[in-house]
This record gives sequence, C-alpha cells and structure tokens, in this order.
Amino acid sequence: MRYARMYVAGTGRWLPPTVRVEDAVREGWCRSSDVWRTGIESVCVSDDASGPEMAARAAREALARAGVGRADLVLHASTYHQGHDMWAPASYVQRVALGGGASVEHGPAFEVRQLSNGGLAALELAAGYLSAGEGRSTALLTTGDRFCPPGFDRWVTDPGTVYGDGGTALVLSNRGGFARLVSLVTAADPGLEGMQRGRRPFGAAPLEHGTPVDVDAARRGFVADHGLDAVLERIDAGQEAALDRALSEADLKIEDVARFVLPHLGLARMRAHFLNRFEIDPERTTWEWGRRIGHLGAGDQFAGLHHLAASGGLRPGERCVLVGVGAGFTWSVAVVELLHRPEGGRGR
Repeated sequence: MRYARMYVAGTGRWLPPTVRVEDAVREGWCRSSDVWRTGIESVCVSDDASGPEMAARAAREALARAGVGRADLVLHASTYHQGHDMWAPASYVQRVALGGGASVEHGPAFEVRQLSNGGLAALELAAGYLSAGEGRSTALLTTGDRFCPPGFDRWVTDPGTVYGDGGTALVLSNRGGFARLVSLVTAADPGLEGMQRGRRPFGAAPLEHGTPVDVDAARRGFVADHGLDAVLERIDAGQEAALDRALSEADLKIEDVARFVLPHLGLARMRAHFLNRFEIDPERTTWEWGRRIGHLGAGDQFAGLHHLAASGGLRPGERCVLVGVGAGFTWSVAVVELLHRPEGGRGR
C-alpha cells in the first residue's frame, strides 16, 4: 500500500553488551564450523534483561525522540519466550513505557507473533489502524527478545543464523516525523508454515520436543517431503513479489534506493536470498553494523533504521528499503524516505 501521510516520528533501541564469536568459540559455547559461514563478528547478549524489559527501554527512547507521551495503539512483536507464561508482554511494555495509572486513558496493546517478520508486520498493522479511524494519531511499536538457554542456543538452534538479544522501538504517526513511510507491502505463502513444524506432532507443553529448540530438524523434514529446489523457489518468489510491489507503489527502481536494511540472517543466507538475487551491493546495506549485533528476531528493521538515521548513514531526501521475512511464510517490504535528521542522542 502507498501512504500519503504516515511518518516515523521516533526510533529507539536498547542493546546489551556484545560477545565476540571468536571468544564464544574459545569458551566452548560453539564450534568454529557452526558459525564461520555466517560472517557474524559478535552478538548482543543479555545476562539478565528479558525481551519485554529491553523493548520498554527502547520504547522510552523512541517516545522521547518523537516528543510524545501517549499512544493510540501499542504493538509488541517477538520471536521467542518473553519471560512468563500466560502473560501479555505488550501490556507490560505499555505500562512501563507510557505509565499505568488508573486515571490515564490508554489505547489497546496487542502482541504480534510473526517471528522474524514481526516488526514490519506490526508496522503495517499500525499504519492501517491509524488510517482507519478519526482521532488516532500515534502508535508505539516494539520488539524484544532474549535468546538464552535452556530453550534456545543462539549459536546453533538455527544453523546459519546467530541470534542477538535486544529491544527496538518505533513511533508511527500520521501527523509528522523525521521520515515518511512511502509504501509497505506484505506477501504470504502459508504453504511453507511446515518448515518450522516439520514432521513432529503437536505437543501439549512448551519445549516438549526437546531443548534447545532445533529449527534445522523441522526444516530437514519439510524439505525432504517437498524438495529443496521447490522450497527455495517459493521463498524467493515471495520475497521478490513483496519487493517488486513495494518499489512499484513508491515509483522506484531498485537502483534508486540509497540504503537497504536486510535481516541479519548470516552472510550465506543474505547472499543467496538478497545480495546476489537482487544485485545489492553490501555497502548499500547495514550489514557492516549488523554483523556486530546478530539477528534480533523481529527487530532488525527498526534497529537498522535507527542506526542509519542516528549515524548519518541516510541523508535527507534519500529512500531506504526495510526488508523482512518470517516463517509462516510472510515477507514485508517498506520504503521510507528520510525528511531530516532526527533529534536526540543514541540509545544503548
């Protein structure tokens, strides 16, 4: 969809200290053979803060940058366990970031669970929400994850991708901001949902199939049933459809784009699905920064946009394309134009 008046008013991120991959190998947390093809140099690792806690910290920064103290909608996206069972993490983020006094009116807070595409899925949902009713002006979008044992091994749970912890946030407004959302398109192929399920039966409790989570086992079973070439063709077709439509609705060609924010999926996967396929020079992406952060689950796109805007990597008038893909499968692509450099300091 093409948007006439939809803006990014503020962004924020909260990232814990990093652990270098070479140190992880030396400590015996992973083998060099597990990670060398990823190109990842280091990843953010939280010793204590949960995903929702880091998301709330990022949210406070984004709200301060946007100069707003309320939101008509809060959407929180995540990929992994949020620290409690039978609990609403979006409401926690809303309370911590915006306050929870009984006399304060709040818009709804919802959780978005579309795995690595959760951030951009939330962006599209929020844009629709703000466009649908009068009196709605602001949405707070957050992501947050901590990929830790015993359920998750950031180094090997999903071979080819190394996961980093952190929280990200974005304030969307229909009144103004430092960047304009030009277009956003999502494509979907539910025929691929079995890639994360494989041949395993449905369980009765979390982690019933064993710890840590083994993404590759499910993937191998699905590929064995459907064929590798057919699966890869469908994955690439979905990504291409979303990118082509988003660029078309923004009246752009791929060579007109100044910068790309791609998922930090590891260099081999990025080359196969993005860099080589669409002839994108890595220097036009945030890869040099992302390889020191790791894959933030649903948060790569918000974090990457924050990095470009705060560091000067994107200049006023330039267009940036945010690319997301999540198991299910869904693919989202957003085109953003920087209007001016945002005010405020950088988050952690």
